[in-house]
Amino acid sequence: MKLGIAADHGGYELKAQLMGELQAQGYELVDFGPDHLDPSDDYPDFGIPAAQAAGSGEIERAILICNNGIGMGILANKIPGVRAAVVYNEQSARHTREHHDSNVLALGGQEFSPDQLKRFINIWLHTDFAGGRHERRMDKVRRLEE
Repeated sequence: MKLGIAADHGGYELKAQLMGELQAQGYELVDFGPDHLDPSDDYPDFGIPAAQAAGSGEIERAILICNNGIGMGILANKIPGVRAAVVYNEQSARHTREHHDSNVLALGGQEFSPDQLKRFINIWLHTDFAGGRHERRMDKVRRLEE
């Protein structure tokens, strides 16, 4: 799977940890930045290109990390073709894939421990969209972009 990853200063350290781990698991990563820690980084500068790549299908999914995940989630959902979710536990990580077919995961790098966030990511990456009644609902959501 081809994954994009991006962060701001609040998620930079977690992004650096995740890159090696995800590559070791066989994921093809596209790093949308930043490539160094800078407290003046603005999350849209990195999140927008990653979300656009996910929305266009250039990559299959993207992981966006900021302090609380909310800013990245808001900006990602402005991009056509993106279904971004901010998750806060293992169940929400599962349901956002199973029920909503999310293609962007927005995480709060300062809200949870790295181990918790890695569990959320693992669940999100390994959960398939259930389809069925959820497909009907997501079709209604997708029509908003027409």
